[in-house]
Amino acid sequence: MTTNRYTAGNDAAGARVDKWLSTAIPNVSRAKVQAWIAEGRVLINGQPCRARDSLTPGSLIEVEPGPAPTTRAEPDASVAVDVIFEDEHLMVVNKPAGLVVHPARGHASGTLVNGLVARGTFVGPIADPRDVHGHLRPGIVHRIDKDTSGLLVVSKSDQAREGLKAQLASHQVERIYQAITCGVPKQLEIRTLYGRHPSSRLRFSSKVHEGKLAATHLRVLEVLAGGHASLVECRLETGRTHQIRVHLTEQAQSPLLADALYRTEKSSDVRLQAAAALIGRQALHAGVLGFVHPITLQPHRFEVPPSIDFLAALEALREAID
Repeated sequence: MTTNRYTAGNDAAGARVDKWLSTAIPNVSRAKVQAWIAEGRVLINGQPCRARDSLTPGSLIEVEPGPAPTTRAEPDASVAVDVIFEDEHLMVVNKPAGLVVHPARGHASGTLVNGLVARGTFVGPIADPRDVHGHLRPGIVHRIDKDTSGLLVVSKSDQAREGLKAQLASHQVERIYQAITCGVPKQLEIRTLYGRHPSSRLRFSSKVHEGKLAATHLRVLEVLAGGHASLVECRLETGRTHQIRVHLTEQAQSPLLADALYRTEKSSDVRLQAAAALIGRQALHAGVLGFVHPITLQPHRFEVPPSIDFLAALEALREAID
């Protein structure tokens, strides 16, 4: 492996070695530099260093780049990818309900990532070096559930990935969902602790004593079926797994229509039963996605309408007579 050598100039005085190298080496993220340092691939004046070590002018930095992480996700050209926007750095896709985002236990193939790999989306391997499962989910910075439809942004470079993740962590990404609920939400601003359900490995809960913050903002767009259902806008402040589904069920007392995991009891209302049969999966759609492009710094906002099954359930409830 080739060793690259750099000499720190006056502008490097006091700079962290990981930060300085991420700007000195083209197309290399700070996370990747940190991984190389941890593997002993970076020397300062012939000595191993730490990521937080400071540079002094005239220091000789030697870097032996590590092998590029590769994806183990197999290409699957049968997976259709609905591209809303794409440039050399990232892409925005409209994921259909029923499609898993990336390979995992029980879904080794047939996922969005398999379709992206077959499409040639990733010119070079861009697995996150800090993610132990990164080789199975290149480009994925956030996810939506299998049975939720809607918008997802995918990174195509290390720099785009890190920039998008930073915006997600600081709650700067606009994410708005449409939901059909059973009943009308009793609470419109929800802010709770959030964590794994104490007795179900598949579920999460907002009724925990320890956990991360989860915040959801709701707005009732339309009351349906005489108040037995509603169309609700859900704006995410944080993005925990199943967050909207849990908050609607546990906090707003208005679970998603046809959510088999969190709405465990069967409805006796024939109007809700009929609408649930029309959609056949949780009535949730990620309709709006907005962010600042991490490379060009231009604001982007995308919006897609719900799918036919969602609209069919919605129309059935609009026509339902109380």
